[in-house]
Amino acid sequence: MKRPLLITDCDEVLLHMVTPFGQWLDEAHDIDFAMDRPDFVDALTHRRDSRPVQTEHIWPLLDAFFTTEMHRQTLVPHAQHALATIAEVADIVVLTNLTDQFHAGRVAQLEAVGIRHRVQCNQGGKGRPVADLVAEYDPSATVFVDDLAQHHHSVAEHAPAVWRLHMIAEPQVARHRPPAAAAHARIDDWSDALPWILARFAEAETAPVEDRAGNR
Repeated sequence: MKRPLLITDCDEVLLHMVTPFGQWLDEAHDIDFAMDRPDFVDALTHRRDSRPVQTEHIWPLLDAFFTTEMHRQTLVPHAQHALATIAEVADIVVLTNLTDQFHAGRVAQLEAVGIRHRVQCNQGGKGRPVADLVAEYDPSATVFVDDLAQHHHSVAEHAPAVWRLHMIAEPQVARHRPPAAAAHARIDDWSDALPWILARFAEAETAPVEDRAGNR
């Protein structure tokens, strides 16, 4: 029997990121982070004069955070238990949008909180790498979990047979973000997401073979 596959993001799905990032911006750079804004371009402002942080400075700030401050990130509630349960029946890949220089740090960071699965770094849309992983694993069913709507749209385009779960684990952000239009469901807590994911895998076991590769 083929095993199903879970492909999950890391930041704001497995590990909290925006809160520690905001705390670091406050402490180290006198920058305010408004979590109700839709993206970093509009959310970061210099406290001294309320000017927006220029776009070209945002990625260096993120790189600096992941270089020295990953220890600030904390495990999302119920994530480790959910992944341990899923691992009993499925393969798991953590698909994280970090450059390769942070791969070892991300692996160590996740292992420290009891999450030991394949980690793959990525830049840009996640549709093509998800399609490549599906081709590699040839699973009975695949569930993709991510906090960003654009990645659900990308996966819907490049790997339409994949189930897509929109999850934003940070409540301060989640309350300001609508469900991703290209996702099949929006669930922000792993205790509720776990049965949804397992149900998608169970459906694949009983579905006719010709239905398992069809569009959802």
